[in-house]
Amino acid sequence: MGKTDAHTRSFVVAPEKAVGEESHAKDSKKIVTDEAYQPVAVQIDYNDWLIIERSLGLPDDVARVTDLSRYHGLISLTEDPLVYQARIRNEWS
Repeated sequence: MGKTDAHTRSFVVAPEKAVGEESHAKDSKKIVTDEAYQPVAVQIDYNDWLIIERSLGLPDDVARVTDLSRYHGLISLTEDPLVYQARIRNEWS
């Protein structure tokens, strides 16, 4: 489905409140539909998403960070990474 095939409808909703959270009257969600008006995605305010994550017990973004320092020095590069990137990208032009 291309971007031109999608339709968006907005609805005002009252999201479930987590303990200690206040509901915002202006919170809304957007339902993205295909050309047959079948729902294919929902867009919500980021702050509402954070409330949902907490209520589901999902880990915070900070907890998802992976410490890569233990891999420092394990490989030796034969070429500067940016030079390599530019060379590879130029192969496609």
